[in-house]
Amino acid sequence: MEARVSFAYTRREDERLLTGQGRFVADIDVPGCLSAVFVRSPVAHGRLRSVDCSPAASVPGVVGAWSAVHLTGLPACAQTAADLPDLPPIPPVLLASLSTREAVAGREWPTLATDRVRYPGEAIAVVVAEDRYQAEDGAAAVGVLIDPLPAAVTTAAALDGTVTLFEGMSNVAFEFEAGHPIDEEVWRSAAVVVEARYRQQVLLPSPMECRAFLAVPRGDGLTVWCSHQMPHRLRRELAEVLGWPPGRIRVIVPDSGGAFGSKSAIFPEYVVTATLAVALGRPVRWIEDRMESLLAATRGRGQDQRVRLAAGADGRLLAYELAIDADVGAYPHLGAALPTQTARMATGPYLTPRVHATVRSVLTNTMMTYPYRGAGRPEAASALERTMDELARRLGLDPAELRRRNFIPPERFPYDTPTGRRYDSGNYAAALDLALETLGYERWRRERDRRRADPAALPLGIGLACYVERSGGEPGGLHEFGGVEACPDGTVVARCGSAAGGQSHETTFSSLVADTLGLDPARVRLIEGDTGEVPEGVGSFASRSAQFAGAALQRAARTLIDQARQRAAALWELPVHKVSWSRGTLRAESDPPAAADLGELVKETGPLRVDDRFEGAMAFPFGAHAAVVEVDVDLGTVRVLRLVAVDDCGVALNPVAVHGQALGSAVQGIGQALYEGVPFDDAGVPVLPNGLLDYLLPTFAEVPPVDIAATTTPTPVTPLGAKGAGESGCIGTPPAIVNAVADALRLADPGLLQMPLTPDVVWRAARASENARRPAAAREPGRVENAQGSGHGAHGTSGGADRSRHGADRTGRGR
Repeated sequence: MEARVSFAYTRREDERLLTGQGRFVADIDVPGCLSAVFVRSPVAHGRLRSVDCSPAASVPGVVGAWSAVHLTGLPACAQTAADLPDLPPIPPVLLASLSTREAVAGREWPTLATDRVRYPGEAIAVVVAEDRYQAEDGAAAVGVLIDPLPAAVTTAAALDGTVTLFEGMSNVAFEFEAGHPIDEEVWRSAAVVVEARYRQQVLLPSPMECRAFLAVPRGDGLTVWCSHQMPHRLRRELAEVLGWPPGRIRVIVPDSGGAFGSKSAIFPEYVVTATLAVALGRPVRWIEDRMESLLAATRGRGQDQRVRLAAGADGRLLAYELAIDADVGAYPHLGAALPTQTARMATGPYLTPRVHATVRSVLTNTMMTYPYRGAGRPEAASALERTMDELARRLGLDPAELRRRNFIPPERFPYDTPTGRRYDSGNYAAALDLALETLGYERWRRERDRRRADPAALPLGIGLACYVERSGGEPGGLHEFGGVEACPDGTVVARCGSAAGGQSHETTFSSLVADTLGLDPARVRLIEGDTGEVPEGVGSFASRSAQFAGAALQRAARTLIDQARQRAAALWELPVHKVSWSRGTLRAESDPPAAADLGELVKETGPLRVDDRFEGAMAFPFGAHAAVVEVDVDLGTVRVLRLVAVDDCGVALNPVAVHGQALGSAVQGIGQALYEGVPFDDAGVPVLPNGLLDYLLPTFAEVPPVDIAATTTPTPVTPLGAKGAGESGCIGTPPAIVNAVADALRLADPGLLQMPLTPDVVWRAARASENARRPAAAREPGRVENAQGSGHGAHGTSGGADRSRHGADRTGRGR
């Protein structure tokens, strides 16, 4: 294996994006374009009695209004049935390695609701007008009658049998297990067994640009502009619902304002917008606004977890059991199989001989759970790492030492885990040691102990988290397209099947190809995210772009060099070994000597293009994160004093971009740990009336000093040695922060802290911990509520008036 690094420090994208020259879906200027606005369910669950679209017809500028109630035969809308064909359900997203067809059968996601709504914000009708303002007015005029039904907003509520989302069918849509059941004798004979329950709350991915879709008819086809992670899959899915061959559709991804997993599939709004564009013969655009996104866009996480971890007296792990009830939303789409990632990654970085993980994917009256940065791996790391810290406390061991004793050693790779993963490479102890050194671990431990001896000092805690994640995707999708074309003007066009959403593809891939060819990066232009220019592609998700697209581009560039030498040899009538390549120029060992640059060769011999499809395997990045926090037990506030993130993504193609990915994901990890959560009212509707004033994202003011460091352990599964790098902070940071708070409060029960660690949760945990340490006679009278009730499968509104970022209760009982 040969690994090379492309040191590209200046992002090509920056000048365009920072000077307002970026071109997003909303910026595409199409003459005669109509705007679509959707009428959405105001309730979480109910029977849809009627939809009256006719008032929308009288709104100036409205072209039409439609609902699926109309399409099933009730004359309620402003158009006739012939104007819009029957809409098919949304195609299920099936993981190639794991069929969820049985989960979807009978539970299909309708494009527009017909007889029943199953989550707040479900699309019921659509209004199209000459501009967005008129379409909004038309949507407000549509009359909708819904008989509310009881809603199941938590997995516990969905499992108790009171609410059924689909008549005659269980709310458990899918079940899965990894590893093998563990004999009870293992638990009985262990020196220590830790049992705990954790809640991974529902999170909103919240990209800067919400979902956006523009459909433009052209001849007998359609051009689609969409902010999307997988344009070729979107083309296939749109072709399926329209009944067209894929070649009639071109999908283009312009500049994209982020995704974090939330733009990886097809949605009802896309199907309706494309169908309307075809039916009306005019361009139609749908742009999701922020309030709409908070209500109806995809969610991430959402797991109730039960764990058991057994160890011997020396701290060696014996067995680990993880049971997951996953909230996958109202329809078993992509989210039904997503929790299998948690089960398969349950082992973490440890040499645990027995591991058993089980999953129940549970339907609830909420929007669907989809991938969100980390997609199953943060949930696995959080459950295991929180339990490891509690195990260390019970054994009286330093948490770092406990981890060292149980790491899979470097000489054991490739390592087959009990849950069916094959780890490619790793040096977990090196990452932990670097994290401790960077943090100044021993100095902070002394400061923590000093504060414990000082009743007037604010408690300080240190938390660690070590993780392994999977990058690249699953079997069936472990490949990517890459192509390189030489142009007559001496420039090079690189094509790949990825689609950028902020990961610096334009800079990194152009520099990689330039580095391979020995050219100035300015001579290389990247094309991606366009099914008309790129013949095939998988896309950008699962931290796979560098690992697969990078390898494909490098190999294509090397093949282009070989073909150029062969062409030059034929042109000069020389053996190939007499022709050399150096920095874009071909030279002949001849008399007289001959030379030609790449552009001249193309002019002489014709087009020169190499298309490649690189196939590889999963890789397993890893790392160690450490946090130091200070807790005000009277206010319940948490201040992160220091955060260290040491990640190992193999060979970093662009270290500056990797640093940015690590920092950005760490900030999102801080959000999960301390701030973010969706509160629901008693009817199951999200309580976010003020948008991002209620759903609190960390801002610059909440970002603590963060040290980003790295170890480098190349992977053997790709010639670049590169693993994924984009999701590390969402995986390692949350458990490190929660462990630090638990350490500061000296908690005896890890279940007392459930994310997000709002002031209410922390205050209650501090009271419970303080009570537990007091002699019985000195304890406060009455029962202190376990803080687990504020975060574990509960729902409700905030219990405090002050919702400032470091004040009292902010999101209350977030799911």
